[in-house]
Amino acid sequence: MALETKKISDKINSLPNLPGIYQFLDNKKQIIYIGKAKDLKKRVKSYFSKNNKSFKTSIMISHIDDVLITIVNSENDAFLLERSLIRENQPRFNIQLKDGKTYPWICIKKEPFPRVFMTRRVIKDGSLYYGPYSNVNMMHTLLNLIKDIYSIRNCTLDLSNSKIKSGKYKECLEFHIGNCKAPCVGKQEESSYQEEISEIKDILNGNLNKVKQIMQMKMRKASEKENFESAQRYKENFESLKSYQSKSIVVSSKIREVDVLTYKKEEKNLYYNYLLIRNGAIVHTLTGEADFFDTAKPETILKGLLYELRGRYESKSKEVITEKGKIFLSEEFLFHHPQKGEKKKLLDLSLKNVQHFLLLQKKKKINATKEKSGEELLEHLKKDLSLKKKPKHMECFDNSNFQGTNAVSACVVFKNAKPSKKDYRHFNIKTVSGPDDFASMREVVFRRYKRLIKEKESIPDLVLIDGGKGQLSAAYSAIKELNLDNKMIVLGIAKREEELFFAGNSTPLLLNKNSASLKTLQFMRDEAHRFGITHHRKKRNKLTKTSLLDQAPGIGPKLKEKLYLSFKTIERIKNADLIELEKVIGEKKAFVLKDFLKID
Repeated sequence: MALETKKISDKINSLPNLPGIYQFLDNKKQIIYIGKAKDLKKRVKSYFSKNNKSFKTSIMISHIDDVLITIVNSENDAFLLERSLIRENQPRFNIQLKDGKTYPWICIKKEPFPRVFMTRRVIKDGSLYYGPYSNVNMMHTLLNLIKDIYSIRNCTLDLSNSKIKSGKYKECLEFHIGNCKAPCVGKQEESSYQEEISEIKDILNGNLNKVKQIMQMKMRKASEKENFESAQRYKENFESLKSYQSKSIVVSSKIREVDVLTYKKEEKNLYYNYLLIRNGAIVHTLTGEADFFDTAKPETILKGLLYELRGRYESKSKEVITEKGKIFLSEEFLFHHPQKGEKKKLLDLSLKNVQHFLLLQKKKKINATKEKSGEELLEHLKKDLSLKKKPKHMECFDNSNFQGTNAVSACVVFKNAKPSKKDYRHFNIKTVSGPDDFASMREVVFRRYKRLIKEKESIPDLVLIDGGKGQLSAAYSAIKELNLDNKMIVLGIAKREEELFFAGNSTPLLLNKNSASLKTLQFMRDEAHRFGITHHRKKRNKLTKTSLLDQAPGIGPKLKEKLYLSFKTIERIKNADLIELEKVIGEKKAFVLKDFLKID
C-alpha cells in the first residue's frame, strides 16, 4: 500500500466528522474516485489503515494526490449526491473496485410492460439505466420500495400484443399473491402499467415530491369513493416513500438548472463554493481559494468567479443563487437570494462548505506556524546543548511509586518538539522488588530500546531522564549494554536547581531559566510525570477496587486504601494484631475489622 503523504495526512486530520462526499484526485487533478460518508474523517482515514489489505484499493491509494469534500446535512443526502456525481464524472476507480466487479445499475428494460431489475451489464438497447450504485444495500432498498408500492412483473415473458392475444399465458403465483396485475392475460392495460413506470422513474431520479403528490391524490380519491382498503394501501405507500427519504436538498424536482456561488473574504484571502445543479441534482461541486485585489468590490469578485467557473463547467443556466448584497446586473443570468425553501437550503449548504474550507485553511496556517516554531525550538536545543544535529526525536522517562508500592514508569515521546501522544508508553516494573528507583529506571530504559531495536523502529536523538546522577547512570548503563551510547544523547534533569547532566560528565549544565530550551525540557519532564502519575493512580485504584474488605462494615474506599498501603496484602491485614490495625484505622474500626476477618 502506498504510504500516506504528509499532505494527505494533514488534509485527513482537518476533515470534519460530518456527512458528505469525498473525491480523490490524482496529480493531474482528475477525479479518480467518489465516495460518500456518514463521517467524512473516519471514512477517508480508513483507506489508509494498515488493516486495509485490498489490492485494488492499494492501487487506487497510490494514485491519490488530493482529497476534496462536500459537506451535506444527512447520510441520505450524501448517498444522492454521490450517485449524481458518479453518473456525471464516471471516475475510473468507482467502476473497477468492489472485488473486480462493476457496480450494479437499476435497469428499466425497453420492452412492452418494462421490467425493473438490477444488472451489472449496461447494454445499449434503448433501456434506461440508473446508477452505478456503490452502496448495494441502498440499491436493494430502492428495488424493495418499488416492489412494495408497484405491481411490476418480474417474469421474462414476451408481452407483445400478439403474444398476449394468442392466450398462451396464464396467471402465475405473483398475480395470486398480489405482486402483479397479470398484464400477460390482459388484466392490466399497458397505459396503466406505464403510469407506474413513470412514477418509478421519478423515484430513481430522486423526484420523490412528485410521487408523493400522486400518492396523496390517489389516497384522497379512494377515500372520497369510500374505497378505504385502497386508500390505506396508498397511505402505506406514501409512508414508505417518506421513510426511505426525508426531504432532500441534494435532489429536488422543484429545481431544474441553477448555479450556486458563495464566497467569503478573510484578510487577503478569498474562499468560494460553487454548485452546479442540473435536472434537480448536483452534478458538480467545487470549493477553493482565489486571488483578488484588495480594493475589488463584491460585485467585481462575484463576476470574475462566475465567468471563470461557468466557463469551466460550460454552464448555461439562467439563474444564479448567491448571497444578498453580492449581486450585480447581468443580461446573461438572473440572481436570486432565496429566503426559504429548497433553494435557501442549497444556499446554506454552499455557505457551510465555504465556512469549513475557510477554517481548514486557517488550521493549515496555524500548523505551519507551529512547525516553524518547532524548528526554531530544535535549533535552540541544538545550540544550547552543543549537539551535532537537531534532536527531532526526543524521549523522556519518569518513575512513579506511592510510599514504595506499585512502581511504574512512563515514557513520553516528542517529535519536532511536539508531544507525539500515540507513541507514549507505560511500564510496569517486572524485575525489581521494593522501592529501587535506579534499578527500575535501568529496567524500563533497557526494555524500551531493546524493543525498538527488535522492531526496527527509529531510535531517539536525545533521551531525557527525570532525576539526578543515580537515575542517569542507571539509564546510561542500559543504553551502553544495547550499544546505543554512540547513537543518542542521554541527559538527566535534576528538579532542585534544574541542573542538566550529560551521561559520563559530572559537570552540570545550567541554562537560563527563561530559555526556550530549558522550558522545552521541563515540559517534557512534567509531561512524563503527569502521564506516569495518571497510570499509577489507575493501577492503585484497580488493586483496591475489589477485595474482601469491600464487605467489611465501616471500611470505605479511603480506609481500604490506607490498609493496603500499610500492609500491602490481605494476608498481612489478617495477620496484623489489634495495635497495628488501630494505628492505621483507629480503635473502633480495628475492633470491627478484627471481628469481621475473624483474626482472633
